Formats: sequence, structure tokens, C-alpha cells
Amino acid sequence: MEMHQVRYFLAVAEALNFTRASERCNVTQPSLSRAIKLLEEELGGPLFRRERESTHLTDLGHMVRPHLQSVYDHSKLAKRLSKEFATKWPLKLGIMSTVSPEEIVDLIANIRTRHPEVELRLCDANAKDLRARLLAGDLEVAIYALPGEEPDDHIHSIPLFRERMVLAVHRGHRLAKTGSFPVREMNGESYIHRMNCEFAGYADKILEQKGVTCKPVYWSERDDWTLAMVAAGLGFAFMPLNMVKHPGVIGLPVVEPEFWRQVSLVSVRGRRYSPGVGSLVREAMRKVWFGKEPDRAMDFEGALEPAESAAYAAE
Repeated sequence: MEMHQVRYFLAVAEALNFTRASERCNVTQPSLSRAIKLLEEELGGPLFRRERESTHLTDLGHMVRPHLQSVYDHSKLAKRLSKEFATKWPLKLGIMSTVSPEEIVDLIANIRTRHPEVELRLCDANAKDLRARLLAGDLEVAIYALPGEEPDDHIHSIPLFRERMVLAVHRGHRLAKTGSFPVREMNGESYIHRMNCEFAGYADKILEQKGVTCKPVYWSERDDWTLAMVAAGLGFAFMPLNMVKHPGVIGLPVVEPEFWRQVSLVSVRGRRYSPGVGSLVREAMRKVWFGKEPDRAMDFEGALEPAESAAYAAE
């Protein structure tokens, strides 16, 4: 069964006239009649009663008409969707949930303004989950930091920004006016555990080496709740400097040692990507993160692996 046969059948079924149907389909009447005849042979019986003054659907014609109409409608829909898909560049991007939303929204806005052909599909999660989903192929690229991550030849990272980690404390805390928070002073303190913190496990080893023990009093996946708990004096929180946004909380840089996180745009080395990835990389490297001009000594092409450059250049 050919799609043009279905189209001719539906035209005759609507017009009930072979001549008018052939004109509507922009085909000669003999060609239309031949196509209908072949369709009737395939379906096992006549679809029309051809009378001198008029044409009518047979019982078989009535029966198959809604099904052939459905086939034709779905065919048109598939063509339309494929055409729309060809003009869009879907991009599956994972974002670490502990990155300041304002910075990500700014990046997304720039992509939508300068690259309207890119269709962003975003998700947020903790750094370890993003890495796993990236390697599994569920994401094309991800923005995250994972301190202490073991070297992996499969991963390719483009640094975006470096951010200091601080201890968020309430304004009445004993060290609130000192300007910093030595790690040794954390010993015996109560803390609010941020479940999505990318330093979990990594920082614990350092604290253990310093002989520091803290008591978790609350576990939260939400930074707004964490800050509210800190403001109430229930404990401190270990978090990025730019996430400390609460009138009752201040962020004290951790010292002896200091903690920093390097947030990068991460991809899988050698994987072929949609053209939208190139747009994302350009905007991420062009962006001024947290109002500070980053070190962009490496140009765009230099930041990519050769195979990746070829994929990005395909746009």
C-alpha cells in the first residue's frame, strides 16, 4: 500500500467523483483510477461502486475509510514533526543543584536570545548523579564540581568558575566577627548537613585528619531550609559563598585549610554531540560568572577535543 493510493482513495471518498478527485490531487484521472484499482486488489474487493451519474463507497470502502484516514493523518503529523525537529537542536543539559540559580538563568537566557534554534532540556541533581547520567548517555553535557574526583580518561572538562566554600553561621555566632572560620574551630559544633553537597565524603576525610568531629542535627536537600536553620542558631552549614543569601546568616571563609570548588562544563571525551552543544559552550565561556571576568586564556576551539570540535563545528 502506497501513501499516494491512500490519498487518492480519500479524495474520491470525499468528492464521490473521480474527475474532481484527480483535479484535487493534481494527477490525471487514469493514474488515479489505476492507483485505486491496485489498492482494491490489495484490500480484496471494490472500494467504490462506479455508476454513470455518481460514485458511492462500498461496504468495504466504508469500513476501511476511517482506518486509511487515520494512516494518512498520522503520516502528515510525522512529516510535520520531523520538519520541526530538523529546525530545532535539542540539548540535554544537567546542572548541579548547588550552583546559584541566578547564574544559570542568565546562561539560559543568553542561549535562548542568541541561539533560538537550541531547545534546552534541563535537569538538576547532585554532582555524582549528574556524572553517572552523563556517562550513561542520558545527558549530553553537565555543569558540576566534584572535589577529589579520580582522573578519568572518559571525561573532558572546561573550567567555568572557581568559588570559595564558607561556613554559614548565624549573626550571633562566637566567630561571626572574626572574618574567617579555622577548621579546628568546627570541632564539637552542630551542623546542618546539605545532602546535595559535592564535598560530602571529601571534606570528611580532611576533618578527620584534623581531629575535628561535628554533630549533624539536620539533613536537608534544600538550601533555603538549611539557611533558615542556620539563622535560627541550630548549627552551621558548609556551602558555596554565593549561596549564602539570608539576612540572618553570614558566610565565613574556611581557613587552615581553605576549600574551593572548581565548577566546569563536563562532557564525555570523543562522543558526538548535537550542534546545540557548541552554542552552549560558546555562551558558557563568554559569560562573566558572578561578576568576575574569568581567565579565558584558551580560545573556544582550544577548549575542545578534536573529535568534539568537529561535532560542534557541524552546526
